Amino acid sequence: MSFKKRRPLNLQENYDRQAFMRDLVAGLTIFVMLVPQGMAYAMLAGLPPVMGLYASTIPLFIYALFASSRHLAVGPAAIASLLVLSSVSAYAEPGSSEYISLVLILTFMVGAVELLLGLIKAGFLVKFISHPVMNGYTSAAAIVIGVSQLNHLLGVETKNFMQIQFLIIELIENISRTHLITVAIGLGSVITLVVLKKINPKIPAALIVLVLSIITVNTFQLDQRGVTIVGDVPSGFPALTIPNLTPENMFTLFLMVITIALIGFMESLAISQAIADKEKYKVDPNKELRALGLSNIAGSFFSAYPVTGSFSRSAVNHQSGAVSQLSSIITAVSVLLTLLLFTSYFYYLPTAALAAIIFVAIVGLVDIKTAKYLFKVKPLDGWVWVVTFSITLLIGIKWGILVGVAFSLFLLLKRSSAPKVVELGYVEEDHEFRNLNRITEAKRLKDTLMVRIDSSLYFANIAHCEKIIRDLLQNTSDTKWMVIDMSGVNDIDTISIKVLEEIMEEYQEKGVSFLYANLKGQVRDSLTNADWDRKYKEKTSYITMDHLLEDNDIGGKRNTAQTDITQDNDDYMI
Repeated sequence: MSFKKRRPLNLQENYDRQAFMRDLVAGLTIFVMLVPQGMAYAMLAGLPPVMGLYASTIPLFIYALFASSRHLAVGPAAIASLLVLSSVSAYAEPGSSEYISLVLILTFMVGAVELLLGLIKAGFLVKFISHPVMNGYTSAAAIVIGVSQLNHLLGVETKNFMQIQFLIIELIENISRTHLITVAIGLGSVITLVVLKKINPKIPAALIVLVLSIITVNTFQLDQRGVTIVGDVPSGFPALTIPNLTPENMFTLFLMVITIALIGFMESLAISQAIADKEKYKVDPNKELRALGLSNIAGSFFSAYPVTGSFSRSAVNHQSGAVSQLSSIITAVSVLLTLLLFTSYFYYLPTAALAAIIFVAIVGLVDIKTAKYLFKVKPLDGWVWVVTFSITLLIGIKWGILVGVAFSLFLLLKRSSAPKVVELGYVEEDHEFRNLNRITEAKRLKDTLMVRIDSSLYFANIAHCEKIIRDLLQNTSDTKWMVIDMSGVNDIDTISIKVLEEIMEEYQEKGVSFLYANLKGQVRDSLTNADWDRKYKEKTSYITMDHLLEDNDIGGKRNTAQTDITQDNDDYMI
């Protein structure tokens, strides 16, 4: 059996019967995970559990047809489900027909945004969601998810809140109504999931819990003793429905649509690229955006809610031997057969068991170790994590990601507007120019100030650089030469050029000559266009610092075995 002539679903040229069997095993393995997870995550999203199964059919087919990743397993996911609940519960009661209608609109809009971003090749936008922001957000959201499931595990009714403090207050106020049989089912489910995972991660623990809980409730008629169950689950495939796209609804949901689209794509891209790196192939971010967009748009017409890549299922898909997206097709077909033939068996499924599946699944998303590492290596990144985490936890998940991104961009702009400008000294033993404040062996040269600018120069940071240069000149007497090492400058704008010209002209009258070394090609081009070749050619024609100092007889006699820049580097062409 060979598929060499036609290669849909990212099939490789050597796809054969053995590869098909690997996809078959992986697809069925993911199916076993997806059925209980899909139903649990739908409940987390405030939707009927069956909608988790709807979201595991058509979207998987569509994604498989258009994706560049061979291993990403899409479908319902914890963070996206919580975002759906947070987005829509403010406007309708979870589980109501109005709520479901708004979720379908949300799904369509998420897909449309992802598709549009993919078409205009805007996949780079996710780079503005930094790792500290994403990690802090995910950790806080996981805690909110876990606490939000405690009411199902305890068998008490609480209001839907997205802030941890209000969730805890609700639980405390209703703790006296705890239903002990429900607690036993929930606790037993959690213990079973944890123990089976420790024994062997490949054991389908969630499916086992699902089956055992159904049998237990049915056998002892626990639903008649106060245990909340899923109840009737519609069989068959959902009818085609058209989302009610009104301007009012679209405007109401727009902010969270952007958030869900970007976070969903970022999660998908992170896991797909990690697996692709291991398997030595490339993932196209824009193609992934288009595939996710089309899958969500199609899903919105068949009662699905937003899908994204799943870390756990994608990892299992890869570990199970999948070699193409045919595994996703097999998973979708299996879920479809379940909808057609087996939904009646879910009647006695207790919601406590679904809550236990969610609770155990999200524990691994709480990542405090990363926060410690960030504070150790780069404290500012640690504070980005803390701000994102705190806002998500205390104010709400719809604000966490936005404030986190805004704060990280603020710090980025702040750093960019105050680049390092270091004074250099000459290290005789190593024949190098080094930071005077870091290297004790570095010494100033006679009558000379030397600085290195470690950033591109533009309108927002040139004033900072100018101030440092002026301060150095003011605080040193008898300076005749101001030498600027431009090796760290990759670009320069017109405002910066004008400021440098003004400083040079001013200090030329005071007997201080400015000289520039290590000009990169792009910077030199800009200076040439600004007529520096005519006005300041003698100040900018130096490829290295040694070259500059020798030609101008600066600093006395030195050993000039220069090692930092060589003349054959194209970046420093005159």
